[in-house]
Amino acid sequence: MNFRKLNASRGISIRCLKYSTGSTKSEIPASFVNENAEYEPVRDKSGLRKQHKNVLFETTPYHEAHSWIHLTEKYQRSMYGKFGASSEINPQICFGLKSDYAKTNKLQSITQPDTIQQMLEKVRVTKAAKLDAINEREEAIAKKLDKLEQWKADLKAKVAKREADAAAAIQRKERLIEEVRRHFGFKVDTRDDRFKEMLEQKEREDKRKQKEAKRKVKEEKMMAKLVKQSV
Repeated sequence: MNFRKLNASRGISIRCLKYSTGSTKSEIPASFVNENAEYEPVRDKSGLRKQHKNVLFETTPYHEAHSWIHLTEKYQRSMYGKFGASSEINPQICFGLKSDYAKTNKLQSITQPDTIQQMLEKVRVTKAAKLDAINEREEAIAKKLDKLEQWKADLKAKVAKREADAAAAIQRKERLIEEVRRHFGFKVDTRDDRFKEMLEQKEREDKRKQKEAKRKVKEEKMMAKLVKQSV
């Protein structure tokens, strides 16, 4: 007889019986379940501390002070601000003492002497001044843009006048050189001293004639103006 097979079959049957009986024991009849009772979990797998769980469930971390920090006004004010009346903290702690207000008012009178209305008025005046400056600048730019075309025309006229004066000066110089050459009756080198002396003399005469012509033109304009005024 094979005892090994017999023992293996016995072990299988025993294990099956064990699991089957365990499953039947874990089941609770519906008549024994109390719907109003609060059942706590058998095992907590979160690994969180109690204060961390309280924060997770949006309650105060500590219901009793565990450190000197928990007794400070700053901490208690923050707890009341986060959790409100559920923090079991007296809301009176959120308001300072009269002595604190006196110190604060004294400090503010030094660092911020102006009231809110005065500060707002200063801001309004500053903004208005900046806006006025911007408007004035824009108006000045607009006026200058209106005069831009006239300025362009004046500039072109000045450039044309300078070019015409330069061309007239060159022609006058050439004319004087030709007059000096005709004076000698033969071709003379422009670097010759006699030529230079005669050219300077001609230039002085020409300048005198130009000055006389300008004077006559000016006198004619003055006479025309006087005649116009008398009429």
